[in-house]
Amino acid sequence: MITSEKDTYKTIDVAKGDALFKDKGSKFIGYAFPVTSEEEVKECIDGLKKKHHAARHWCYAWQLGIEEVRYRANDDGEPNNSAGNPIYGQILSKDLTNVLVVVVRYFGGVKLGVGGLINAYKTSAKLILEEVVIVEKTIDVFFKVDFEYQHMNKVMRIVKEQNLQIVDQKMELACEFLISTRKKNASKVYQLFLDLRCLTIKEITP
Repeated sequence: MITSEKDTYKTIDVAKGDALFKDKGSKFIGYAFPVTSEEEVKECIDGLKKKHHAARHWCYAWQLGIEEVRYRANDDGEPNNSAGNPIYGQILSKDLTNVLVVVVRYFGGVKLGVGGLINAYKTSAKLILEEVVIVEKTIDVFFKVDFEYQHMNKVMRIVKEQNLQIVDQKMELACEFLISTRKKNASKVYQLFLDLRCLTIKEITP
């Protein structure tokens, strides 16, 4: 079983929007969304395109995953690396995952140049990420424990002593618990249950 010192991650729980930055007539409006899939990313961007249908660009960056992280940065028609990467840099600076940051641009008639664009998109992303509430969550491991009802007290003793969460349960003559624990405690918890020798336990993905 794999263990790791790091078993927490930072993300946001609530979407935030309308952080405004202006430069030479152009308006840049920043938004941040909690997301867990690329489907959610698409829904958020589609929603902004409807809301800001007169805008010129909808540039964004996202990062998804907890232990296997993936990301994307999109310039949406702006010069290469002038929008998506500066936005993504702000996500990295806050050490966030499962987050999407979009900056909507209304063109003001004056070109800003690559340097100006980098500054505008970076600043817009920074402004919105300063407004969000960042939360720290634990990386949890889930176990399915099967045992006979007569061993309930032994199982519950470990659950209470280790402060485990019972996510789901079936209690009949044959019982089944779905239990979660912080990743850093997973090996210890697994061994404690194994040592009872009156049950079966396996790690699962709920």
